[in-house]
Amino acid sequence: MDNKQLQAKAYDLRMNAVNMIMEGKGGHIGGDMSAMDILVTLYFKEMNIGPENQDDPDRDRFVMSKGHSVEALYSVLAAKGFFSTERVIHEFSKFGSPFIGHPNNKLPGIEMNSGSLGHGLPVCTGMALAGKMDGRSYRVYTLMGDGELAEGSVWEAVMAASHYRLDNLCAIVDRNRLQMSGNTEDVMHQDDLGARFGSFGWHVEEADGHDIEDLSRAFKNARNVKGCPTVIIANTVKGCGSAVMENKYDWHHKLPTQEEYEQIMRDLASRKEAILSE
Repeated sequence: MDNKQLQAKAYDLRMNAVNMIMEGKGGHIGGDMSAMDILVTLYFKEMNIGPENQDDPDRDRFVMSKGHSVEALYSVLAAKGFFSTERVIHEFSKFGSPFIGHPNNKLPGIEMNSGSLGHGLPVCTGMALAGKMDGRSYRVYTLMGDGELAEGSVWEAVMAASHYRLDNLCAIVDRNRLQMSGNTEDVMHQDDLGARFGSFGWHVEEADGHDIEDLSRAFKNARNVKGCPTVIIANTVKGCGSAVMENKYDWHHKLPTQEEYEQIMRDLASRKEAILSE
């Protein structure tokens, strides 16, 4: 698929995530919408990973550090063929289902359980270091929320990854500027994230987190960096795709009413059609 087709596909997958949340009667809808284009770019353009090589020791690794946005991840993994879309939509958050509200590594395609924020980057630092020690060719990716960056464990990992010159490690920050309790700059201000990571010896890329082409550029640049890890600061909109949700922090975790659901689905479909008609 070309960039336009992938951009449209991301809206299909947003609709799947919304249906999942409605079936499961809960989920982190705002962050799902902001993260979707990043995940689509990773799984369909960037990473060497799929059902056919999920046990290959040289497969690329991905950890969803902002594990509460699992509906977006499940949607993408289903589209990639790890399991069926119908199954995950109908089983999400049901009693006894493996499709729980945070990533579950008993499912194919998921490297580790996550949910407690601040753990993804430390674990990925270990994975990347192991790859270096074992002479493996894989790359390691993790997606973090910007609110998550208040966790001290993140910055311990930032220091370690720089110290070990882990140029096979790429962190992505979903910079939607909203978290559960409000604006990130009010809750725990971020300053200039690029300068902050850069001061620890990381290579820094910024990208439009809703533009597949721009994200692809940033990932390509990251692959070409030698001697240090890379962070991609992906500027996004929480709730991207519908005015019902966009830039509203209370949609961090919210179940739409039937009326809101219908409007959200119309808006997402309309955005998809606009992309395809360009």
